[in-house]
Parts: sequence; structure tokens; C-alpha cells
Amino acid sequence: MVIISKAILKEFAEKYPDSELALEKWYDEVKKADWSNFAEVKATFNSTDAVGNDRYVFDIRGNHYRLIALIIFKVRTVFILFIGTHPEYDKIDAANITFK
Repeated sequence: MVIISKAILKEFAEKYPDSELALEKWYDEVKKADWSNFAEVKATFNSTDAVGNDRYVFDIRGNHYRLIALIIFKVRTVFILFIGTHPEYDKIDAANITFK
């Protein structure tokens, strides 16, 4: 899959260093994946939730952080829309968050 953008992960890891290894693992797994549907995402990341509008929530570092991605399966592209703590996640509308 093509991931837009790794810079978001690097910025977050600078702020929360304990997330760095988990984010690198997530990035590597997604990059080598060739998903064509949500079932294939679930096979790779069992705890992933579909929240609507092609947006998917991934638990990062044992559910310490949340990552929301817009996945367009047809063009094999993953847009990272949000990464944050649970309190930050609770303040947003995951199904309608947009790419900045």
C-alpha cells in the first residue's frame, strides 16, 4: 500500500517517543500489505475498526494511541488522517475527519 504521509508518524513519535517502535511496525506492515477490502485489513490488524466513510481506526502500542486512516482500496492508498491519545481521539468525529 502507498501511505500518505510518514511525516505525520515521525512528528507524533517526537512528541510521544514510546509510540515510535509501534508506529514503525504499523508503517512497515501497511507498506507491504496489498489489501483489497476491510476483511484483509482485519487479517493483518485484528483490532481495527471501520467507522464509516472509508475510515479505519487502528490501535497503536497496545491501545495507548489511536490512528485513523482513510483507505482507498481501489488505488492501494492509505491516508493517515489522525494519530493521537485516547482523550484526543474522543474529541473528534472519526467518520468525518479529513486529510489536512
